[in-house]
Amino acid sequence: MIIFTIFRQFWITAYPGITEIGLFAALSKFCDNKNKKKERIMIRKIIVAATFMALLSTSAIAGEMFSVSSPKFKEGDKMGMDQVFSGFGCTGKNISPELEWKNAPKETKSFAVTVYDPDAPTGSGWWHWTIFNIPKNTTKLVENAGDPASGLAPKESTQSMTDFGKPGYGGACPPAGDKPHRYIFTVHALDVEKLPLEQAASGAMVGFNLNQHSIAKAQLTVLFSR
Repeated sequence: MIIFTIFRQFWITAYPGITEIGLFAALSKFCDNKNKKKERIMIRKIIVAATFMALLSTSAIAGEMFSVSSPKFKEGDKMGMDQVFSGFGCTGKNISPELEWKNAPKETKSFAVTVYDPDAPTGSGWWHWTIFNIPKNTTKLVENAGDPASGLAPKESTQSMTDFGKPGYGGACPPAGDKPHRYIFTVHALDVEKLPLEQAASGAMVGFNLNQHSIAKAQLTVLFSR
């Protein structure tokens, strides 16, 4: 469809007044008529050029997508022990990773970050981190910002309860011998400056409010098992 649109624009510029039906008829005639070799070559060149332009356009759009990254891991990597929980039989350091995001929608009024394990054997997953009311001019969270006592998170932000029963970041700690669990780091671009929630809010309550106000999401998924 993109290619045809570009071809159509080229054709109507060269031949003003042509209809869609006429365009299809001309295209079919030129492609089928053995005596129209030059026209067929021209059409092939136009289609190749249109395809190239469409690919360039797609690449440019992809390059501007809202995205999140971390120097600690890439999409699909195994989570490092620094980010693993300390307790419940796990021996990690429970340090939240540095996260950086870019190309958020211009209409964003605040951000929230969540870490969720959909594979936890609870029937409702497991909330490992919920931090919201992050100012709109923020583009990253530094390492260990998930420790409320560290003072490293944006001052205006709120870190609410994880399913470990504490506010702040709670690292990965799947059952021993279980399959690798997915830990989905999500940056939510929101249409409000603040969510009407306190530190005592549950992950489910935060998730409900995020779904009401999210205008875009950027995600990074890593794995962990023990």
